[in-house]
Amino acid sequence: MNAEVKLENPMRKIKIEKVLLSSGATGDDLAKAKKLLEFVSGKKAQIQTSQKRIPEFDVRPGLEVGTRVTLRGEEAIALLRRLLGALDNEIKKKQVSENHFSFGIKEYIEIPGIEYQRDIGIRGFNVTVVFIRPGVRVKLKKIKRGKLPKKQFISKDEIINYMKEAFKTKFK
Repeated sequence: MNAEVKLENPMRKIKIEKVLLSSGATGDDLAKAKKLLEFVSGKKAQIQTSQKRIPEFDVRPGLEVGTRVTLRGEEAIALLRRLLGALDNEIKKKQVSENHFSFGIKEYIEIPGIEYQRDIGIRGFNVTVVFIRPGVRVKLKKIKRGKLPKKQFISKDEIINYMKEAFKTKFK
């Protein structure tokens, strides 16, 4: 093997772990938000309940306050491409953080190929894309759990470069 050829370390590659769609609402709006996320993703949405008491917002423990859907694998990547199309494939750099980035879609009818649904109305939702490197299972397993070094985390610049290469995304 030629010494000049430098192989890339396979443990340093990053990939998309999951895409989370979420929407906060209560009462009738919660049913519409759940229907919206199921319509956009094609998966069943979970109802989120509050864990804390926040008197200013009339939130008490056990109150249903939102809904979410988690997508993984190829269907997550396909949906992410459509959702980025609603933003003209542009994201602000301040929306990118360590290990993930998030953006909001103000109206679901902005997504290419989606028609207006009368029973949902005009609603928006949040999208969070989580990145991962190989080897993170060490932190998640129950037996012989280990700690991850800082170099295992995915930096803001690495996420920006990955999105530019894989999705042709522009950053402001």
